[in-house]
Amino acid sequence: MNDLSQTRLWLMRASFALLTLVILFFHLLPLETLPRRWAGPDLLLCFAIAWSLRRPEYVPALALACAFLLADLLLQRPPGLWAMLALIVCENLKSRGRSLRDANFAAEWVTVSLMMIGLVISYRLILMIMLIDLPGMALILTELGLTILMYPVVVAITHFGMGVRKAAPGDLDALGQRV
Repeated sequence: MNDLSQTRLWLMRASFALLTLVILFFHLLPLETLPRRWAGPDLLLCFAIAWSLRRPEYVPALALACAFLLADLLLQRPPGLWAMLALIVCENLKSRGRSLRDANFAAEWVTVSLMMIGLVISYRLILMIMLIDLPGMALILTELGLTILMYPVVVAITHFGMGVRKAAPGDLDALGQRV
């Protein structure tokens, strides 16, 4: 299968939806009975950003919005807030995809890290303005730090395990347009 086929496009979109469900399934498993003092990385955000930068046609805005909204509902966050902010970050990174495609991975990682930090700060500010109880700062910082540290691992899994690679300058997308 080449990257031009409609079948591959829809297969990869379905793969992202399945990946979202698997991540949420394992996140909701009751493996521990006591609350942890640290939070794990947000793998859904990592995969969404990695796929948005590498092949934006595989993760359209509606699919991202549905995935993040489902995560908000299942993880008992304020519905739509994290989904909206994460969608803004992913769409912003999609628009920067061409400039980041030519840069090395360190530049991409720094850009993604800054966007994640901005996402978390925006989320906390909006929760504070709305007078909603905030989780502890230690939880937020461990989640953010682990998410930033997991991004290269997620990129490696995405690249080598799933075949979602950065588009080369002359590649065509599924609609036949230059990427």
